[in-house]
Amino acid sequence: MKYIKYLIVGILFGIILSKSEAVSWYRIFEMFKFQSFHMYGIIGSAVVIGVIIIQIMKHMGMQSIEGAEIKFVVKDMGVTRYLIGGTIFGLGWALSGACPGPMFVLVGQGLTSFLVVIVSAMLGTFLYGLVRDKLPH
Repeated sequence: MKYIKYLIVGILFGIILSKSEAVSWYRIFEMFKFQSFHMYGIIGSAVVIGVIIIQIMKHMGMQSIEGAEIKFVVKDMGVTRYLIGGTIFGLGWALSGACPGPMFVLVGQGLTSFLVVIVSAMLGTFLYGLVRDKLPH
């Protein structure tokens, strides 16, 4: 029962992704070919809303559900890690046709072939964990 709120938020997130066509392979393909603003609008809106919410959280001194202080740690700027990580993420997104959130929504829509993509993403995460200490952070 403790985690039911996360399940509900996940289901609502999946419905929103599905209804907005953010999980559509054709929409993603259009985005990578610079033929449509649809996905850029969705991603851009999420970034702007995220920035606003984080600024509100910082200025109001909000706490987590458990009552702990929410801390934002500033990371060192490093171009290399963003280029490598972004390239790997983008290649995976372009090859599979979905980023991590929509992969589960697509399986829920009956596209069971995305189970291979989910297993591959989990394998990639596991491999990252193995080599994490050797990578530039």
